Amino acid sequence: MAREVSAGVLAWRRGAGGPEFLLVHPGGPYWAGKDEAAWSIPKGLVEAGEASWAAAQREFAEELGQPILGEPVALEPCPTPGGKLILAWLVEADLDVSEVVSNLFEIEWPPRSGRRASFPEVDRAGYFGADTALAKLHKGQRPILLDAVSRLNTWLIP
Repeated sequence: MAREVSAGVLAWRRGAGGPEFLLVHPGGPYWAGKDEAAWSIPKGLVEAGEASWAAAQREFAEELGQPILGEPVALEPCPTPGGKLILAWLVEADLDVSEVVSNLFEIEWPPRSGRRASFPEVDRAGYFGADTALAKLHKGQRPILLDAVSRLNTWLIP
């Protein structure tokens, strides 16, 4: 069986204290009270025949309700403990994320009730400094952020 591949974008902007990274918080009742190690980069599965950068752009737009524009820089592929491979791009983008317009997903809620309910894929987004982003980011995605921080330190510090 082929490994599942996800593609995503780690957007960043220049902040007063250094680079700030855009993360999204998953919607739905399971994640409602979780913060530490619960956030993610905007990402999703690459569809059959789809270019991975195109998938990353599509997923970004679906999860945030706006396109990602800018020059993408490929980061190191990130295998997750669950066996998925995440392909991510670093893009400088200072976006207004005060209102997120995300796709919806449907699950049985409450569990074993027989009723279905819809929830947004993403319920909020925010920019965070590297240390805060590292604490908020899902553990399996932390290598993506560490790669980005390393690259930005090389580019931004003469």
